[in-house]
Amino acid sequence: MSAHCQLTGRKPGFGRTISHSHRRTPRRFDPNIQRKRYWLPSEGRHVRLRLSVKGVKTVDLIGIEAAVARIRARGEKV
Repeated sequence: MSAHCQLTGRKPGFGRTISHSHRRTPRRFDPNIQRKRYWLPSEGRHVRLRLSVKGVKTVDLIGIEAAVARIRARGEKV
């Protein structure tokens, strides 16, 4: 599963780990991606979304219908 939020578009960030001796090695900061299943009343079915935790809070705030509309506006299939 890719570390990518379908609603907010969050992707991994990249940086470096710096050790005590100040050696630098590449690392990746993944967003906290969760798989959530929501009931979509307008279509009479469940949808399974890959969302960051901020995306889950956004769905709780604006509702699943508006969230799915935003995802489809970004060009992703739901």
